Amino acid sequence: MTLPEVLLWKELKSNQLKGYDFDRQRPMDIYIVDFYCKDLNLAIEIDGSDHDLEKDKIRQERLESLGVCFLRFTNREVRYKMDFVLASIVTWMQEHYNE
Repeated sequence: MTLPEVLLWKELKSNQLKGYDFDRQRPMDIYIVDFYCKDLNLAIEIDGSDHDLEKDKIRQERLESLGVCFLRFTNREVRYKMDFVLASIVTWMQEHYNE
C-alpha cells in the first residue's frame, strides 16, 4: 500500500468509521479497488500521480454499471486534509443512507 492508503486504512479499519466494515484491496469484477464497504456498496479510491485517468474512468464506469458507488480522493487530500476526507465520506453516508 502507498502511504496515503496506509493513512486512510488506519481510519477505516476495525469498523471505526460510523461502525461500517471496510475491506482494503478488494477484488471486484476484473478490478481491485483500494477500499470497499459491502453494506454501503461504496468503493473509495486514492488517486496518485501515476494513475491513468482514462483507465480509471473506464474501470469506474464498469463498476458503477454493477451498482458500485465511488468516492475518489487525491494522495494530497489524504495526506494533508484527512479531516476533509473523513467528513466527505460521512457526508456521503448521511446523504445516501440517512444516518
